[in-house]
Amino acid sequence: MNISNHSGKNCPICDRELGTMLVDEHHLIPKTFGGKETFTVHKICHRKIHATFTERELLNYYHTWERIREHSEFQKFIPWVRKKPIDYYSGTDETQDRKKNRRR
Repeated sequence: MNISNHSGKNCPICDRELGTMLVDEHHLIPKTFGGKETFTVHKICHRKIHATFTERELLNYYHTWERIREHSEFQKFIPWVRKKPIDYYSGTDETQDRKKNRRR
């Protein structure tokens, strides 16, 4: 399901309204592993997903919104980000090791 009209839709991670700016498309099954279906999420939520999980972890376990939201990092992140305006964005710290391991 591709969401092309962002207005009126909510982010599947934080449940805030998406708006039309600072949004990204996320593959629940990573594109690297053949995932084609994309879903619109806030850019900050998308960055948090990829800063937290490797692509292999996304493929093997964290390929549903429920599983992502249940992770301890997201249990802290979601209440924090819900207090932010929908156009809030702050880059996440991602170590070089995490970048190297993304496709493993």
